[in-house]
Amino acid sequence: MKTLFSLVLLLSLSCSFSNCSKDFKAADEASILQYIEDNNLTAIEAQDGLYYTIDVVGTGTQPSGVYSTVTVHYTGKFMDGTTFETSVGGTPYTNSLSSVIKGWQYGIPYFKAGGKGTLLIPSHLAYGATGSGSIGPNEPLVFEIELISAQN
Repeated sequence: MKTLFSLVLLLSLSCSFSNCSKDFKAADEASILQYIEDNNLTAIEAQDGLYYTIDVVGTGTQPSGVYSTVTVHYTGKFMDGTTFETSVGGTPYTNSLSSVIKGWQYGIPYFKAGGKGTLLIPSHLAYGATGSGSIGPNEPLVFEIELISAQN
């Protein structure tokens, strides 16, 4: 038991004094780039490791930033394509961008109402080292987005 505790402590300290977050960012980018290649996407690199596609250019209001309220239909997937959550076929999701993950805060403002596309979100812009529910720690995510409306 002492050996296991010592090993866990040593690993924790080594991550504290090294670049573990950089290692996760590099692994996330590799996963995202592989997903782009495997799915033959033409993705645009945005800020902080976020990639996105715009498959349908909308014609409506474009969110102006984190204080915009958006209504979207979305499907959240893991990099292996497994869906973990969707609003499609149900009630669209409405919220202020200030209340959602950073990947949505950064990515959804690229869309105009009526637009559809994909956000490829590295884990540090999603649920980070803690994860959430069925989403594990350091898990990059894919969100298929349809922006229904935006209020600035």
